[in-house]
Amino acid sequence: MTALEQRSLALLRKESLDIFSRLHSIAEDILFVNQIREFYPEMPILPNLRCGAWYTDPTLRQWPALVANCPVYFKSTDGHFNNWSFTLRRPNLQLLYFVAAQKDGTGIILVDSTRAGKRIPDALSKTVPIWCAVINRAVKEVYPQGKDEWDTNLYTPPAAVSNQEHDQIDRRLDGWASALANSSYDLPNLPFPLRPIWITPTSSSFPSLAKDRTFLPIICLSASKQVQDGVERRSGGYAYVQGSGDDHELWGMGLTPDIFWQHRATLLDAERAELPTLVESLVAANAETRIARSAITPINKVRGLVLVCANSDLCEMPEPDVAHIIVGVHLPPLDYSGPNVLKIQTWEGKKGQFQLLQDVLPRSMEFIQSHLTTENKRICVSCDSGTDTSIGIAVAALAKFFNDAGDLVLQGDNGVLLVNKNAIRMRLEWIINSRPLANPSRTTLKRVNEYLLSSNSFRAPSSKPFPSL
Repeated sequence: MTALEQRSLALLRKESLDIFSRLHSIAEDILFVNQIREFYPEMPILPNLRCGAWYTDPTLRQWPALVANCPVYFKSTDGHFNNWSFTLRRPNLQLLYFVAAQKDGTGIILVDSTRAGKRIPDALSKTVPIWCAVINRAVKEVYPQGKDEWDTNLYTPPAAVSNQEHDQIDRRLDGWASALANSSYDLPNLPFPLRPIWITPTSSSFPSLAKDRTFLPIICLSASKQVQDGVERRSGGYAYVQGSGDDHELWGMGLTPDIFWQHRATLLDAERAELPTLVESLVAANAETRIARSAITPINKVRGLVLVCANSDLCEMPEPDVAHIIVGVHLPPLDYSGPNVLKIQTWEGKKGQFQLLQDVLPRSMEFIQSHLTTENKRICVSCDSGTDTSIGIAVAALAKFFNDAGDLVLQGDNGVLLVNKNAIRMRLEWIINSRPLANPSRTTLKRVNEYLLSSNSFRAPSSKPFPSL
């Protein structure tokens, strides 16, 4: 490579880091996504979070309430080589119910993208195919009648997945399917098996889906063009960046897909020099006008006696028949006080995890037991995200105070239930079944396991208050 070529490549890479090139690259890819949407006008189009949301117009996604509040998330890491997985913590069953409800086996279009080096992201080339095959096998195991010809094969794109890797994945499918079939999740009896189909900007033609087909198509749409080095000069004054929507926290200056789609024309009309200031103003305005969406989720298995949400989802005034546990690094400025409210401000990092085990869980369990027994109230647990600490507290409460049928059992200081790892896993599945966005960290779940499975010294609030912040 000559010195001039090296300088040109360096300039391209510098431009690829700026928000101007990123947004215009996304706009270029949106044209292709819209072309596919017009080719399959009856098929709902959904993004695979997080990247896919940049390429799908929210007004055209046709999301039902279930999928809108609990977006689909197939992680690329679950498809990485030698790390293949179908995890019961991310079963994406809300998508399964949505697909099953489509008339005449319409199927869906699932949109994602990937950066340089690949034509199809691992999420679409392997994670989704694993999901389809596991679902198909689990459904056949749960509903065997009439499924002699049910297709349980693994389908992967040959250009992205070698025969050796395909075979290695295939050998693991039965174990994952049995785990799903024997879990506490409710699987719908699908009319047809799922089958992934792949479309990229290099596709010479788009599959024609016959009306008499015997499968539910999951069209895996990779939005971005594969370009050399991941960057390519465009005549519009920007550098095209493959997979621009990926990791927007690193380049977006606080911009989100929703803000982008609300102000798309304004952002794309802005000059490169004025764009950062415009983005800052839009992000600031969005923060000032954002209204929290009501997303308090009752856990269906226990008939809504336990609810979970984010602190931002709480209403201005609590309901009279609900007791609240509110935990977080930054507690919301709400007028929640009195004997029906337990507020715990938490530390961040390792100190916060120690606090969860020694302080938050013991105090929360005492509070929950008291209100479920004597006050006959429902319990709402909230945290900063609504996906982590509050879920851990709810898992502990469901394990301590509810049996495997979801019935309330309160006898004695420590209850009468036999708590083991299977019971804890089952309670987490109850929560995910009602609130698919629940995603407690491994560290949080480890603290919950330690609390529930260790000696009774962890089961009562410490006599010494945890040091205040």
